[in-house]
Amino acid sequence: MKFILVVNPHSGNKQSTEILDMVKPIFDSSGAELSIMMTTFPGHAEELAAHLDLVDYDGFLVLGGDGTFHEVVNGMLKRHDGRTLPIGLIPGGSGNSILHDLGFIDPVSAAKAIVAQQTRFIDAARIQMNQIVRYSINLIGWGLVTDVGKRAELIRWLGPSRYTVSSIIEILLRKNRRAKLVVDDKTFVDDFTFVIACNSIHIGKGMKMAPSAQLDDGLIDLLVVDGNITRPRLFSVLPKLFDGTHVNEPEVSYHQASTFSLFPETNDILNIDGEIAGTTPITVRVLEHAVEIFA
Repeated sequence: MKFILVVNPHSGNKQSTEILDMVKPIFDSSGAELSIMMTTFPGHAEELAAHLDLVDYDGFLVLGGDGTFHEVVNGMLKRHDGRTLPIGLIPGGSGNSILHDLGFIDPVSAAKAIVAQQTRFIDAARIQMNQIVRYSINLIGWGLVTDVGKRAELIRWLGPSRYTVSSIIEILLRKNRRAKLVVDDKTFVDDFTFVIACNSIHIGKGMKMAPSAQLDDGLIDLLVVDGNITRPRLFSVLPKLFDGTHVNEPEVSYHQASTFSLFPETNDILNIDGEIAGTTPITVRVLEHAVEIFA
């Protein structure tokens, strides 16, 4: 076995070197050969996945978080030669949402799954933003969820708690956004607090944002929160994100679709797989079984 291993030394709590020391004996004992490469700038993992020669390799591994995984998926799906490899994620970030769905939330179990060489295919969402195309494997967020993500980036020193702190601040500051939302063949024109589309059940640090989501069902799960929800109600609903019961609240609607489009009155930034990237308007289409992963 021969793997490319891309390591993001800045993900999570910057413990990538310690995690690498922890999992390397697992690869060594299985006879696997690792070609280790450290990322040195944002977008580096995507560049490597898009341009490295993949001949003679059995997998493309990532030691990092959701953002690094997102980069590798985008690089792989945009390769000019069409060549792909199974992708393996070893958790080293603050989120690792996909691994929560797969049940591999620690580096050792993730590494053991990789050397076992069992794979499965998961869906990806193709996001058309004017002339730009991005791919998502976890979430696409707009509205309050993007405001929270943007603020959380400013207080990364707080660790995982930065999401809770940012949520409280942004609920207090929240603003409604008017938009046209098209979900398959249904159209909604309204004020929204936020819209989030998920391919996985979990986002962030174990929040069950989309409890009915499946990674490989050809559908994306949309959670839509009305613009008329009050701040006290938002504070009431927020803790329910961790057990998935928020979907039962009257201000929350839940949809499963193969395509959706979002056209706000005022264009705004997006949260794609935990990264603040891209702008509306967007048209999203699910690519069924587009990405092969070790699981």
